[in-house]
Amino acid sequence: MKKLTILLFFCFPLLASAQLRKGLVKDKNGEPIDRVTIILHQADSTLATRIAKNGLFSFQQPLKGSYVLILKAVGYQDMSKALNLPMDSINLVMNNDDKTLDQVTVSASKTVIIRKIDRVIFNVENSIVASGTTVWDALGKAPGVQTRFDGGITANNKGVVIYMDDKPIRLSGEDLAAYLRSLPSDNIAKIEIMANPTARYDAQGGAVINIISKKPKGDGFNLVLSGGYTQSNYSSYNPSMVFNYRKDKLNVYGSYGYSRRKKDHTEREYVIFDSPENYSDWRNDKLGIRKGHSNSYKIGADYNFNSKQVIGILVNGYNSVNSRPNNTLTTIVNNHSPVPDSILHTQNVSNGKARQYSFNINYKIKLDTNGRNINVDMDYVPYQNKNSQQVDTYGINGNGSPLPDQYHIFTPSDQHINIYSGKIDYTDKFWKNWTFESGLKYSSIRTRNSFDFYNNPATGPELVSSRSDRFEYAENISAIYASISGDAGKWSIKGGLRGEYTRIIGKSMVLNTNNQNHYFKLFPTLFLVYKMNKDNELNFTYNSRISRPEYWRLNPFKSYTSPYTYLEGNPALQPAFIYNGEVGYTYKQQYNISFYLRRMVDYFSNITVQDNTTKLFYDTQRNLDLSQEMGFSASFPIKPASWWEINNYAQGTYRQEKSWYLQTSYDYHVWGIYLSSSHAFTLNKTQGLKAEISAWYSSPTIQGIYKLARLYDVSAGMSKGLFKGKGTLRLAVSDIFYGNAYRIDVDYENQLNGFYEQNDTRSATLSFSYRIGGNPAAARKRTSASEEEKKRTQ
Repeated sequence: MKKLTILLFFCFPLLASAQLRKGLVKDKNGEPIDRVTIILHQADSTLATRIAKNGLFSFQQPLKGSYVLILKAVGYQDMSKALNLPMDSINLVMNNDDKTLDQVTVSASKTVIIRKIDRVIFNVENSIVASGTTVWDALGKAPGVQTRFDGGITANNKGVVIYMDDKPIRLSGEDLAAYLRSLPSDNIAKIEIMANPTARYDAQGGAVINIISKKPKGDGFNLVLSGGYTQSNYSSYNPSMVFNYRKDKLNVYGSYGYSRRKKDHTEREYVIFDSPENYSDWRNDKLGIRKGHSNSYKIGADYNFNSKQVIGILVNGYNSVNSRPNNTLTTIVNNHSPVPDSILHTQNVSNGKARQYSFNINYKIKLDTNGRNINVDMDYVPYQNKNSQQVDTYGINGNGSPLPDQYHIFTPSDQHINIYSGKIDYTDKFWKNWTFESGLKYSSIRTRNSFDFYNNPATGPELVSSRSDRFEYAENISAIYASISGDAGKWSIKGGLRGEYTRIIGKSMVLNTNNQNHYFKLFPTLFLVYKMNKDNELNFTYNSRISRPEYWRLNPFKSYTSPYTYLEGNPALQPAFIYNGEVGYTYKQQYNISFYLRRMVDYFSNITVQDNTTKLFYDTQRNLDLSQEMGFSASFPIKPASWWEINNYAQGTYRQEKSWYLQTSYDYHVWGIYLSSSHAFTLNKTQGLKAEISAWYSSPTIQGIYKLARLYDVSAGMSKGLFKGKGTLRLAVSDIFYGNAYRIDVDYENQLNGFYEQNDTRSATLSFSYRIGGNPAAARKRTSASEEEKKRTQ
């Protein structure tokens, strides 16, 4: 026994070395290929099989002699490699298989909705109702995502930061909506919804939505042409194209989209001014049009110095022209009179031009074949927005005689924003399946805003200096983060910590105010998964986030829409802090139920204020005390037949809104539910004939003192593959029952008002796309230095 022990002691190092310790599978561009099947053969026997994870594989058993490796992967040519073992490492390169790619286009398609531990993926290119329209429309079809009339976007009841290919869109509110409406959804591969982002992402925002654009794949020149025509009350259309040219070490890619849009807009508003001296009922009926055209474009290039180093440049651009003519009829009834006391007719025409460019340079170096790399990004983003508004109000008394005081104003405004940012990220892999990430980032934002107020009588414009202003805002953020992820037995762990130091200065020249603030905050993130067995998992998530006010919310200008109504910002707004906790259970990687608790402290919101004495009604911004909710979410996909796929999602909430406001306080509680169901049908696989029906419902809820009515949407569509899978024809109908209209009411203390708004959301879209060359794929992910700031500009 002693001799055997000594023999094994000396032979063990030789046996341990007789193996293949490390293998890496790459494509011709040096990128690792995931999910490659690797089969180890000797003579006519199969000895072992491995599935490559991010291109990496190994055979740890004792091996010595001549062997053959066989590699298989969808979209690549099968490959065999003879080798002699033992061997420490080997690099393998697989070639694209264009024939296989064409077959995949016809016979295989991704599931429309995919749910993972940290995100939900909505495959836009496989959704009929989301294709052929705009990115804004596609967002409204994504599970758990709601788009609002004012340009706001929420995901799972959280405010969001919008990214495009891991780079933020530096717009907010109506400017963000206008930009997303300029982007054809046919240029988009998928939308990722991250309710609890990791430490790698900036701490800004409750959730992150990452829009991944298409990028044609394959050598040579590849092109995808698309176009859509939408008919609602008016017509809109949006042609687009995506291309790339790849040869040897160089890849040049880009896209262009044009959008011409015209939509109907109706609104009914009421305000009840009730004071001891007077009772006055104001009813506003507004008819308007939202029209405009825009160009969006992107050009980029990647150059691979070798298999380890790549440098890239990327330029994005956006130009838009918009017009919003409105006619409002205001009927005023005093002291419950049966006839109006007066009637006001207001003509409001708002015209605007916006342009934004984004310049990015990216460098990535792979330090070894085990996944260790460094990524560097530098960004510059200039933005300009010019608007002008002409308001003319004419009034008559109840007897038909004209009111003596007519109202005519002209208010031009100009905004310039410059954003500079840089970041460096380091990634390392160790212990086979553990990953360490860390990074630094710095961003600097400067905004200059001018607003002029002119009385506009018949003799010519007269500048009113007391109502004009110049506002400057500066923000600097320094950030550092670190995260680690990996597996330990039955546990999968992903944890991180991000620290951000923020310094801001806001100055109003005319108001002579100077608001300054600085703070340092830590934002932890933790994901835990316990695999009970191959079919059952338990998971836990915790993170904290910050929500900084968008720049337009800080701007103190008063923008009048009539003699008695205006909007203004609040330069004293403070950031809100968000805390999220969640526990869940997953069955067979498909069915999931989770329970969560979410708490937002010092959250900010727009609020309406009515002065019952002066009859002024205005919209402003302020911090409120607390918004919190607890609830559950459940997803359960079903496949009743091979040709029928169903994705169901449900979210139930118990919500509390609590704050001190207008010399008193409120404490509201409400139960709510959100339901969505998407059905995909393959009617004829051979002919490429498919259909889709999607629906969602959101119950009444609250936001501060606002009470929001229920919303719902039902959409359907069909598609037909043409020209051997290279072309697709789609017909879709959105919001069939016109349920996506907004109603908000306020009944708090002496505040009694509300409105009902329809935005021409019921429409039919006919679209066509055609592919020349390689099959479209998701663009190379590049997380640029300019992150959440784009979301917050206006």
